[in-house]
Amino acid sequence: MKIGILGAGSWSIALSVLLDKNGHNIKIWEFSVKEAQLLQEKREHPIKLPGVKIPEAIEITTKVSNLFEDCEYIVIAVPAQFVRATMKTLLKEIPLEKIDKIRGWIIVAKGIEIGSNALLTDVINQEIPLITMDKLAVLSGPSHAEEVGRKLPTTAVAASTNIHLAEEVQLIFSNTTFRVYTSNDIIGVELAGSVKNVIALAAGVCDGLGFGDNTKGALLTRGMVEMIRLGKKMGADEHTFNGLAGFGDLITTCCSKHSRNRHFGELLASGLSLEEALGKMTMVAEGVTTAKSLYSLSQKMGIEMPITSEIYKALYEGKSPHDAVIDLMTREPKAERIT
Repeated sequence: MKIGILGAGSWSIALSVLLDKNGHNIKIWEFSVKEAQLLQEKREHPIKLPGVKIPEAIEITTKVSNLFEDCEYIVIAVPAQFVRATMKTLLKEIPLEKIDKIRGWIIVAKGIEIGSNALLTDVINQEIPLITMDKLAVLSGPSHAEEVGRKLPTTAVAASTNIHLAEEVQLIFSNTTFRVYTSNDIIGVELAGSVKNVIALAAGVCDGLGFGDNTKGALLTRGMVEMIRLGKKMGADEHTFNGLAGFGDLITTCCSKHSRNRHFGELLASGLSLEEALGKMTMVAEGVTTAKSLYSLSQKMGIEMPITSEIYKALYEGKSPHDAVIDLMTREPKAERIT
């Protein structure tokens, strides 16, 4: 298969190595000329994914039109808040007939767009109506780039309303170290990948404040409740959140040393402001922007999401992370409900 990857971050690099190993012809588009030159010369990214070599067969280009030469699938790996701008770029530079020939668009970014509160599938379809839902798939799950790049055993789920496309994605990505399941609940898989990043910020706050296993266990459990509440309201299958895209990815992102979102929460707990913490990051923590859109979405839909609310206040209203935890712990007593 000829596959183009939009974006050249750590996840893009790890997936390109995986897909090359599977025998596919891979091209990566990097917007930054400087970053593209770095990757071309070193055949790795010494900051974003050190030690993971990019095979010589993988082409790295700054011309997005190069990706669409006889390409069959496009992987969308730019940060969530840049997906709309990337789609606008495609419309300007790629003929519609070439866009229409793409068999499948595979989203590996995770997030909800600020302002519109739109899922990424909706953003893509709004900008390029030719890309209908039956051409869209989401690949998600507990899959840190650092481990996929090192070929450590990993599982993920490919979701699409077009189950045949989900099965195609499954075959394209699967190998002895990367196992892919399929799902037709694309909304649930998208939401799970977005919400878990916000809960992971809270996990980092807990770690940064020196809390223990009891706290982390409670956070993950109640975080799942928020995920399920929102998912049911938006028409997702509740069972999706008990799977790889939901609980699987939530556990990994909240506990892993590789988690950018968990690390950002630690920085926040140390007393740094939002701007100061962002200055310490070398890569994007998607939960920071998603917290804003997720909070807005929960307010709009009238859904109680207290962890999301407190993280939003800590990020954007200057609330002390310690006070946020106290306010969560002293909410009105109630019976436990999982939905």
